Amino acid sequence: MRAQASGARETLRGALERRLLAIWFPAGVAPSLDANDRPARSRLPERLLAPLSLLTARVARARRARVQRRTPQDRPAVVVIGNLVVGGTGKTPAAIAVARTLAGRGWRVAALAGGYRGTRSDARPVGPGDDAAEHGDEAVLLARATGVPVAAGRRRGEALALLEAREPAPEIVVCDDGLQHPGLPRTLEVAVFDARGAGNGRLLPAGPLREPLAHAASMDALLLNGDAPAPLQGPRCFRFRIEPTAFRALHDGRRLDPRAFAALAAGRPLAALAGIAQPARFFATLRALGLSPTEHPLPDHALIGPATLAAITAPLIVMTSKDAVKCAAIADDRCWTLEVSARIEPAFYDWIEERLRGQPIA
Repeated sequence: MRAQASGARETLRGALERRLLAIWFPAGVAPSLDANDRPARSRLPERLLAPLSLLTARVARARRARVQRRTPQDRPAVVVIGNLVVGGTGKTPAAIAVARTLAGRGWRVAALAGGYRGTRSDARPVGPGDDAAEHGDEAVLLARATGVPVAAGRRRGEALALLEAREPAPEIVVCDDGLQHPGLPRTLEVAVFDARGAGNGRLLPAGPLREPLAHAASMDALLLNGDAPAPLQGPRCFRFRIEPTAFRALHDGRRLDPRAFAALAAGRPLAALAGIAQPARFFATLRALGLSPTEHPLPDHALIGPATLAAITAPLIVMTSKDAVKCAAIADDRCWTLEVSARIEPAFYDWIEERLRGQPIA
């Protein structure tokens, strides 16, 4: 009974997400198009939600005023990789790439996450073998993919304190999300955008913005996914791409390159699960790799249990990395995950190091 109720809630949440996304990112509307330039009928839902957006604006401005900045000399330096737009920009792969690359350049690095949708809210360390249902999928994915110490907590400042108390203490803490959390002091703020830009340009719930787009002008840099246009002028802009690297079997860790997995799947029914903000992007990636999956879109950060997998009869199931960490204990030999990497231009890492070392930036 409880499982049925949970499934019904997830279905309702998914339907609501799809409806809101259709409002926030109307098809055929350029990301920079002003909301008032669209037909009145398409703007009606936005207008009905506009009064609540005024409250979002007030809260966002108050939070922004309380943000505490660290100097580049403070240690650990806190680099926040976050969104002004709700979900799906490539933020988590970018944060993983930043943590791994800076560690590879010789810095002592740790990572921090909020633990969204995890059952625990307290500040705690998170390891690669921990339960995603308890700690949140992003936190466990960070621990598995980066190999650096990770802490999570709804109060990000408390999670940061855990990392600061480590011996040896990290020199840099990379935070996956957190731009809207004034309790988290930060040294550098990086906002991530994809091709959707700022959508209809409105604040939640009438649009996808967590805070006014004008706040992006105060960010230290913008990371633009693929060919995404800069949503405004001012901050430094760097680019990255999300690239598939390998398919990994959840039950035994076996890895196949995309071509070898396509050969394995040839002529066999394949199902694809995606509990992320933009499942269509994941499905398009699979098709670009020569696969033809039956698509199973789920709500962002959806709960995945044994019943979810049991309902799928295909002999092969492929899912995102975020979904895979939730399936570690229940996956059967049909389950694979597509691992991806964010390829960020090297100048971005040079810029971070120059800023943290107090060197002049050209």
